[in-house]
Amino acid sequence: MGEEYVAQVTYLGHRHGIKDELSAVENLRISNALNGREISKQRAVEALDQMGLAGRESLPARMLSEGQRRRAGLARLLVCDTKLWLLDEVLTSLDKRAVSLVRSLIENHVAGGGSAIVATHQELEVPTGRTKRLELTT
Repeated sequence: MGEEYVAQVTYLGHRHGIKDELSAVENLRISNALNGREISKQRAVEALDQMGLAGRESLPARMLSEGQRRRAGLARLLVCDTKLWLLDEVLTSLDKRAVSLVRSLIENHVAGGGSAIVATHQELEVPTGRTKRLELTT
């Protein structure tokens, strides 16, 4: 059951999970290969372009801003093809455009039959028709 479970889950933590010495393309391809899903260089470039990193996809990650590094990590959501997303503080370090993009990715994933568990301190603002919200206070 472990392999079947892992094959259906994508986890993105509060850190972006990017290796500084690798390019955004290399990071995306390697992270997917480690999860048993190889993607072509072209598909990686397309996903990174969609995340707003056009022209920066071949730069070493250490040359990217924190928000760009976050976008590079979030590009995994475009290519992962898993049913369950576990997302921890995915809106951190993102500008308004990127926040809107992440929200639409989550909306589309859920609308397509997927599930997303999102831990955040920021307002996610996804349509409530398909969501359940658990708010923890101290």
